[in-house]
Amino acid sequence: MRVLLINVVCGIRSTGRICTDLAEALETQGHDVKIAYGREAVPEKFRKYALRTESDLGIKLSAMRARVSDNAGFSNRLATIRLVEKIREFDPDVIHLHVLHGYWINIEVLFEYLRECGKKIIWTFHDCWAFTGHCAYFDYVACDKWISGCSSCPDKNAYPASILADRSEVNYLKKKSFFTGIPDMHIVTPSKWLADYVRRSFLKEYPVEVIPNGIDTDVFCRNADTIQAAAELKERYGLEGKKLVIAVSTSWDRRKGLQEYFKLADELGEGYQVAVIGLSEEQAASVPSNVLGIQRTDSVRELAGFYVLAHAYVNASLEENYPTTNLEAIACGTPVIAYNTGGSGESAEIFGTVVPKGNISALSEAVQNAKQTDSALTPEEIKRLFSFKRMTEKYLEIY
Repeated sequence: MRVLLINVVCGIRSTGRICTDLAEALETQGHDVKIAYGREAVPEKFRKYALRTESDLGIKLSAMRARVSDNAGFSNRLATIRLVEKIREFDPDVIHLHVLHGYWINIEVLFEYLRECGKKIIWTFHDCWAFTGHCAYFDYVACDKWISGCSSCPDKNAYPASILADRSEVNYLKKKSFFTGIPDMHIVTPSKWLADYVRRSFLKEYPVEVIPNGIDTDVFCRNADTIQAAAELKERYGLEGKKLVIAVSTSWDRRKGLQEYFKLADELGEGYQVAVIGLSEEQAASVPSNVLGIQRTDSVRELAGFYVLAHAYVNASLEENYPTTNLEAIACGTPVIAYNTGGSGESAEIFGTVVPKGNISALSEAVQNAKQTDSALTPEEIKRLFSFKRMTEKYLEIY
């Protein structure tokens, strides 16, 4: 079987790693796999799968046009025509779509091909962009226009930001036209929350299946090595006698709720140390004195050590899908305290507490009542619920 995955990045970040995890699993079983992607570097071990569709210059020009014209997803025509030629040459049996926004692909050209190609098509949604006229998430502004038809977008300055035009109504109608009526297409979401939204959108004609994201449960676990890593971090940051409360993200944008953790640190007071991990250099330099700001780390051992050391993991995102950081914390025996946002609460309910979005007092109380344990779930239960292997097996069933 030949499988083509299509995603904005390859081998990096959560969606890029999901694609390469699937590619490796398929290759192990003797299948032929390629990953068409649009931007940024690909780790060397994954370059054998990679088909780049757009240049850095093309990405920049597309992003500039989107900033002015609110036309994200409608540029990159020549690059997408070339991609379709490569798809025809590869002749896959299955085409698995992931993130199509990011200024790298033309959805009209791509879906003209998908409509007539006769292939099995799977589309995994990692956000809401496919069924809105502009945004990837709309919880922040409590908008429900996507249900009946977008217009006068209340959040057009959010990603993919437009500083001038508002084409949300036109974009919505075009997406509805392009994305509906595709033969043999199946939609997958990581969370029940997003699946429910899809079923209320103009994409409700398609079957929708929930396959939660997976993590490396051999890395994120409580064992001698991660416990040792935790001890090293405790000494390095002078955390003796403190209950560590952590938050992790690869990008601390508006929707991740960075200010919420500053408020939480004030609310918790003495005896607790709030640490925010994954900050840019500029962000790390500007955190309050009672918050430990830590820049991005490439060491998964260190990250696992933070989870093991923590009294609680807090996810105070204001918009969310199904965060793998929640799963990583639980796999390390650390309870998750999460706002009831998107699909975040679905994992927090497994081991932790869900509180109303924006309620800092409830967040603080839940943190103080949290109890870390290495026996919340057995290793077998963790692998069954969270592992990459479980995720890839579910996708292979659909293939």
